[in-house]
Amino acid sequence: MPANPEITTWENAVVWLRNQPDQRQLVLDAFYDDPLIAAAKRYFAGDEWQAVSKLLRDRTGRALDVGAGRGIASYALAREGFAVTALEPDPSAIVGAVAIRTLAAEANLPIEVVEEFSERLPFDDSAFNVVFARAVLHHTRDLDSACREMFRVLRPGGIFIAAREHVISKEADLGQFLDQHPLHHLYGGEHAFLLDRYTGALRGAGFERVEILPPLQSPINLFPYTIDTLRAAVVEKLSRKIPAGPLWRAALGSKAVFTSLLSVAERFDNRPGRLYSFVCHKA
Repeated sequence: MPANPEITTWENAVVWLRNQPDQRQLVLDAFYDDPLIAAAKRYFAGDEWQAVSKLLRDRTGRALDVGAGRGIASYALAREGFAVTALEPDPSAIVGAVAIRTLAAEANLPIEVVEEFSERLPFDDSAFNVVFARAVLHHTRDLDSACREMFRVLRPGGIFIAAREHVISKEADLGQFLDQHPLHHLYGGEHAFLLDRYTGALRGAGFERVEILPPLQSPINLFPYTIDTLRAAVVEKLSRKIPAGPLWRAALGSKAVFTSLLSVAERFDNRPGRLYSFVCHKA
């Protein structure tokens, strides 16, 4: 349950967040700022979307953006040349369907908006070449049904990308993750699953191959950090503990070395709610 009974919708939670002067950076990092078209352009140009774009290289046709929110991914998909359908059940003019329609009209992009939930997609079988869902699966009421629906509407040979999904190592970690989430105490809408729960649902839905993008290895999961800004943050933190900034900068100066260290660190990364992404292929 939300701690604040006056905040009963996602829109109200986001409005509250935007009105907190000390949360300005989080608002920008979450692309909740206005004007919306500027936020969408920033997302399209950023490392996160550029990494997604590489996964979509040489693909064309129809794309479904599930849980489209404000429409930033719909905007990016349309900019990539896809005919986009944005699925968003929230009618909100700030974080929902009306916002997406306004963005599409302003950007003059072919984005159709459908107000429905991911567990019951109102589309024919094999209707889309690409299905994209950013931070959606951990919000689903029925993860297995949602994954089956994504599989059903995807054409053979198509790709489903589930980006930035919260993962916990054990069920007991869920409470800690929810307690530290900046908006859950307002709206109560967050969740996280075990990694095996995601992969089991995706494979159970029928996906032939499920690639797992770990938290510290993909720009999709690192955002709002990049490899360079994360390295700078690590150097700063180490320098505060052991004041030898030049030494740390020299030791971690190579991007290849730092990436290798992240790969090692991943084995010990048990942060509740850390982000994974999944790239799923339909035979």
